[in-house]
Amino acid sequence: MSEGENSGDKTLTVAPSKTLHLKQRPVEHGMVRQSFSHGRSKVVVVEKVKRRAPGHVEPAKPAGAPAPAAAPTPAPPPKAAPKSETQRPAPASRSSSGVVLRALTDEEREARARALVDAKSREEDDRRRAETEAKARAERDERERAERAAADSRKREEEERLTREAESKRKSEEEARRRLPPESAGLTPPPRPAAAAPAPPRPAAARPAGESEQPRRPPVRQIGGFTPPTPPRPAPSRGGAMKDRGRLTVATATAGADEERTRSVASFKRRQQRLFRGQVEQKEKISREVTLPETITIQELANRMSERGVDVIRLLMKQGEMRKITDVIDADTAQLVAEEMGHTVKRVAESDVEEGLFDAPDVETELETRPPVVTIMGHVDHGKTSLLDAIRHANVVAGEAGGITQHIGAYQVTSPGGLPITFIDTPGHAAFTAMRARGARVTDIVVLVVAADDGVMPQTIEAINHARAAHVPLIVAINKIDKPDAKPERVRTELLQYEVQVESMGGETLEVEVSAKQKTNLDRLLEAIALQAEVLDLKANPGRAAEGTVIEARLDKGRGPVATVLVQRGTLRVGDIAVAGTQWGRVRALLDDQGVSRQEAGPSFPVEILGFNGTPEAGDRVAVVDSEARAREITEYRERMKRDKIAARGGSARGSLSDMMSQLKTAGRKEFPLVIKGDVQGSVEAIAAALEKLGTDEVGARVVHAGVGGISESDISLAEASNAAVIGFNVRAHKEARDAAERAGIEIRYYNIIYNLVDDVKAAMSGLLAPTLRETMLGNATILEVFDISKVGKVAGCRVTDGNVERGANVRLIRDNVVVHEGKLSTLKRFKDEVKEVAAGQECGMAFENYQDMRAGDVIECYRVEEIKRTL
Repeated sequence: MSEGENSGDKTLTVAPSKTLHLKQRPVEHGMVRQSFSHGRSKVVVVEKVKRRAPGHVEPAKPAGAPAPAAAPTPAPPPKAAPKSETQRPAPASRSSSGVVLRALTDEEREARARALVDAKSREEDDRRRAETEAKARAERDERERAERAAADSRKREEEERLTREAESKRKSEEEARRRLPPESAGLTPPPRPAAAAPAPPRPAAARPAGESEQPRRPPVRQIGGFTPPTPPRPAPSRGGAMKDRGRLTVATATAGADEERTRSVASFKRRQQRLFRGQVEQKEKISREVTLPETITIQELANRMSERGVDVIRLLMKQGEMRKITDVIDADTAQLVAEEMGHTVKRVAESDVEEGLFDAPDVETELETRPPVVTIMGHVDHGKTSLLDAIRHANVVAGEAGGITQHIGAYQVTSPGGLPITFIDTPGHAAFTAMRARGARVTDIVVLVVAADDGVMPQTIEAINHARAAHVPLIVAINKIDKPDAKPERVRTELLQYEVQVESMGGETLEVEVSAKQKTNLDRLLEAIALQAEVLDLKANPGRAAEGTVIEARLDKGRGPVATVLVQRGTLRVGDIAVAGTQWGRVRALLDDQGVSRQEAGPSFPVEILGFNGTPEAGDRVAVVDSEARAREITEYRERMKRDKIAARGGSARGSLSDMMSQLKTAGRKEFPLVIKGDVQGSVEAIAAALEKLGTDEVGARVVHAGVGGISESDISLAEASNAAVIGFNVRAHKEARDAAERAGIEIRYYNIIYNLVDDVKAAMSGLLAPTLRETMLGNATILEVFDISKVGKVAGCRVTDGNVERGANVRLIRDNVVVHEGKLSTLKRFKDEVKEVAAGQECGMAFENYQDMRAGDVIECYRVEEIKRTL
């Protein structure tokens, strides 16, 4: 065996020497495109050097490769995964050179395995990243090729367009030369410069092979084997050509291809204006009639004068007023400005919007006889509604709560003679004064119903006064003559006290004894009404626009705002635009007193109108206008006036000295706030008036809100904010309002008779009155001696001289006829015992609450204070 083959030879040998060198890191080459503005781009070559990750293990060298260092390198251990975590390290192996090599531990093997896994994952990531970059690069190249193709297409289209324009230009020049030869016009076209002459096109055979017809471009520099795209050539702007164009003449028509456009007509006109600016004639100033309201803005004033706003402002500045175009000026200033600028002025007031709305005169020849309007008035429970029921053969009383009328009813019946008569039934209760006054204003004849058993009552006197104030004739109907205690002569005699003299007593007032229950003499009453109407000679023009008065108004849940209107003049038709107070609307339906729909309503005819945009107030006058704009203008003006009145009434402006004193007097007045909702406007008005009369200097009812319709959630919110009570009269609360009231702890009280409502509010307001304090004298005592007792204080030894002395009662300490202390008796003793009462002639000991300054000879008054509840 040779030496070299001896595996047991332990002689150290050195491998052949080799030059040491650093291992080069792997380098990757790539290209990156940089984009700039205006579509420019640039491709640069980049180099990417891979960094060696920590823990990287170099791959093993082949067996025949020389070692990089002089020191012997141990052979790598065999690649075998550990069978278990508790496997011990393998014993050290001996190399062929005889050097004992250390075996790898489990931690080292695991570290090497993790390093291999990390290296594989990094290689996979690099591979995926390279694929993504290659795909993005391919998409970018494809997009650039598409852009270059589009740019080439646009360039070809532009060249074709220029060619077509040049051809059309050439044809137009030839046509111009043919129609207007230069010799006949005496004009010689200017010679075309040689430089401007287009070069003759090269024949296709003379071009070298591969050269296209496009103009030659400079060579493109390639970067990294990539040729950047050529940016598209921008199309020539038309602005420069438009600036250089001139007038259309023979010279310009036969000029070169650059002069392709002509001067516009507008440009020629502007040039003419610049040349002859000083020679233009001034237009004659037009004087206008300017209508000026009470206030107007400068912009509106300028528009009405057809002047510029700056001219108006300049004129105001000359007068020393610095104004903006949106400022509001008064009518006097506007008149000065308008007259200064040469216009005439017509002054109008804001209230002129209502001018001509009512009471336009009628032509005598167009008047026709109309039915009379009769109002039945009188004291409560004297039989007004029963009498009307007997005439109408209806039963309205059964539908009224408590048997009393609380609404104004309007009906039309026909008398035995065939004359239609319109009846208006008014309530007789004291709270409905305003409703009776309203009924008297719209009536022609008043039927005063007086019960034969009761005689003249307060509301009877009030009805007489209303009729006298309205200047309408009276007809006295003495009702209930069927009763055993009826005394008609007593009624006639009592009416004389109020200047009402009936015919049977030598007067001019008609009288009829009737019985609504037995339907006695009803025909005589109707004949008396017809006779009185014939004397009055009532006429109206049915062909004009309708006018009337709102008798009653309410908010119907299914139909919306409903107004009972008595037409007084003209004819009201479905589709008319009606204005009532601050509300307006188009008439959607007309219903008579029987609920039957009608298409029109003539003079003295009561109807229910549907179509108002809100509930009008009872007593408002109704008028038909020609347009919605006028209706809106009138209602906006009235709404503005109403707001101003409310603001003036509740404003903080100082009045006279008496007003200030009355405000100081009522500053400590207690208020009972209320939110009132009713079924009709008249009832709400009557309730508010009745509650207002209940007030005194100490307490009063304050109506926070009163309206028509059901109780809504907003009413509950208002009551909660103002700590008010909610009252519903013939209405009910919505479900949401009930829930809100339950959450807020607000009680809703419902009523259908005005008596009960007024009585309950009166009782509640009485609870706000301070009670009356009344003193009851118990007895007197005289202090004989004052004792100072420890832990108690001073105690007065007294003798009761008069009456009784009670423990806990109020006492006064009087010294030299002057009251020095008022308080309560805290201790009362008889000898050593605590007693409740000491009679006259006995001695006792007294001590006061929070008072010790007692002297011998002082007099003690003992009394009791009682609180007495007050009522309104």
